[in-house]
Amino acid sequence: MSYRDTYAAWQADPEGFWMDAARRIDWDRPPSRAFFDQGPAGEWFADGMLNACWNAVDRHVESGRGDQVAIIHDSPITGTTGRITYADLRDRVAGLAGALRAQGIEKGDRVIIYMPMVPEALEAMLACARLGAIHSVVFGGFAAHELAVRIDDATPKAVLAASCGVEPGRTVSYKPLLDRAIDEAAHKPDFCVILQRDQDPAPMIPGRDLDWHDFRHGAEPADCVPVEGNHPAYVLYTSGTTGQPKGVVRHTGGHMVALAWSMKHVYDIDAGDVFWAASDVGWVVGHSYICYGPLTVGATTIVFEGKPVGTPDAAAYWRVIQNHRVKSFFSAPTAIRAIRREDPEGKLIGDHDLGRFKTLYLAGERADPDTIRWAEEKLGVPVIDHWWQTETGWPIVSNPVGIELLPVKHGSPSVVLPGYDVWILDEAGHPVAPGTLGAVAIKLPLPPGTLPTLWNAEDRFNKAYLSHFPGYYETGDAGYIDADGYLYVMARTDDVINVAGHRLSTGAMEEVLSAHPAVAECAVIGVADRLKGQLPLGLLCLKKGTNAPDAQVVREVVGMVRDRIGPVAAFKTACVVDRLPKTRSGKILRATMVKIADGEAFKTPATIDDPAVLTEIAAVLRMMGYPQRAGDGKG
Repeated sequence: MSYRDTYAAWQADPEGFWMDAARRIDWDRPPSRAFFDQGPAGEWFADGMLNACWNAVDRHVESGRGDQVAIIHDSPITGTTGRITYADLRDRVAGLAGALRAQGIEKGDRVIIYMPMVPEALEAMLACARLGAIHSVVFGGFAAHELAVRIDDATPKAVLAASCGVEPGRTVSYKPLLDRAIDEAAHKPDFCVILQRDQDPAPMIPGRDLDWHDFRHGAEPADCVPVEGNHPAYVLYTSGTTGQPKGVVRHTGGHMVALAWSMKHVYDIDAGDVFWAASDVGWVVGHSYICYGPLTVGATTIVFEGKPVGTPDAAAYWRVIQNHRVKSFFSAPTAIRAIRREDPEGKLIGDHDLGRFKTLYLAGERADPDTIRWAEEKLGVPVIDHWWQTETGWPIVSNPVGIELLPVKHGSPSVVLPGYDVWILDEAGHPVAPGTLGAVAIKLPLPPGTLPTLWNAEDRFNKAYLSHFPGYYETGDAGYIDADGYLYVMARTDDVINVAGHRLSTGAMEEVLSAHPAVAECAVIGVADRLKGQLPLGLLCLKKGTNAPDAQVVREVVGMVRDRIGPVAAFKTACVVDRLPKTRSGKILRATMVKIADGEAFKTPATIDDPAVLTEIAAVLRMMGYPQRAGDGKG
């Protein structure tokens, strides 16, 4: 079937479509139907019984594929590479689950996982799933206060952690952060299990802390515990505008069905293929497409402890793809921009055999067309920008490579996938014409695998996602749909700026700036102006080896925006910076930079990769006259 036929089949019979998809996973008791109109936004496969760990691990061993490699751990930082077969993984996970069960962990209990990119992180997730416990992964190295907030919200019975994480040139001690978080939190876990790493073994607290290897040694393996289709598999915290993180809930049945469907139809991955998502288990990509997705379909997944540049150079990704015969690779646009900045001609790509590499997928933030064109040219494979959120758990919009490769339109993550009914709405909630910028919203119900609610916060769930546009899920993104049905996600709703009454997309301006041959990366923010309300300000990072003076590049990009968008954009100011502030997942912190430029108080985001960058940006803005200049009305 073509994409159009597949989407039409879902539209004609959503119930039948998802019941058919549900047959691709194993059920202890098949669901009687797909959708249940219950809870704040509906639930999927609620009366079925299944186990996520069985689907991701045991069933492949039972079908005779236990000798296939399930996990490859590649750590250029520590100089180690390891492989774990499905049979080995089953034994490890069953043993860890048995040890947890012996300590009183059972179905419905919460367990926080605070670990770096090591196989034990996946084993911890799967051991929880094996028992029906609800895991909540917190990004390794998160600040103690932020971890304490999550401990108090999730009230875990146990914490599984590593003694440290290893970054280029430094070791990050996790255990002191965990200790401070537990001291601060009102809720106290019963026990902690610590994976001691050679780079920084941690002191243990008697009576609370248990050594990972001693803990699991000799434990009686635990069998898989069937859970209801609407039983929470995990809670994943995402930043909230109130400063209080939102605990996104993922139900087990819909989660497994959606991931199995997307691995085949979006990423074109079957059993035995090698799939690599260069993310972290602390993010949703790590949950969906490092752990559960690839393993559920019997693929080999890669756990990578490294960076796109600096471990040791800008060829790190190409080395992994070559050495492990990766078929499909998932990364963030910011990683590709970092590689391009270090190796603008792509010379390092040519040093590696990428003959088995078929497709590059980009997500996490908007992929500018210039970055996509560079990757297409240098890699010689389709580059698929696709769009989704922590809340949805799997792609909303993508080129469905596993169904058919549609024509690529640079700047668009392509077409809406089955299960999603996407609309562009004005502020009053009315649909707008094709090509018109508006709020991106999804008509309810959302498909399987998406969030049914927030953890212990149903009212907040309704206010955050459902109340603004009744009958729709509000994505918080702005964009438009063209006449061919391709969606263009231009910015977060908050990043659409108002210049003298004109609503303008910062993403459209960034697209122009990125096209300049000297620009490796950029951001456009709206700063306050008394005359025009807001004015755009561009921040540019230049490619390595650029010879043109900064002032010349600024003049040229200002002219490019005037030529391609027009005087209405009032784009007159830009500056060159060494780097942009980002989250650990690669998202540029535009809203924080706006507050700095406007002289407003701001809180350093818990997810920031390097807080020192904010100090650097503030210094540059002060030199340009911000925040004093903001609001002078001179444009």
